[in-house]
Amino acid sequence: MRRGVILRGGVPIVPLAWRADRPWSRMRGLLGRARLADGARQALWLVPCGSVHTAGMGYPLDIVFLDRGGRVLDCCEGVRPWRMRLGRGAHQTVEMAPGGIAALGPVRGEEWQWLRSEP
Repeated sequence: MRRGVILRGGVPIVPLAWRADRPWSRMRGLLGRARLADGARQALWLVPCGSVHTAGMGYPLDIVFLDRGGRVLDCCEGVRPWRMRLGRGAHQTVEMAPGGIAALGPVRGEEWQWLRSEP
């Protein structure tokens, strides 16, 4: 997975965000990885991805669904392990530790962007 940041209006809102944009990296997601830092300090950006599951996860996640243009469609806070969520019309999904949505306060229709960090 590639490393980057998530921007809102050109301003970084998540300082460390991995991008899963290949079949294997999307399928694996966060399974077998260290827990994300609390709040919005870390995230996983999945593309394409219109639904997520938390099967096998040991902790809940906050999930933000985005359309093709990166506009916020919907948010799900504290999705517990062994659950599934579908983002109607979503093409991209951002997963964060619980408290991420509360920390960022996403607004439906605002645009988010993932930007690759320099290697």
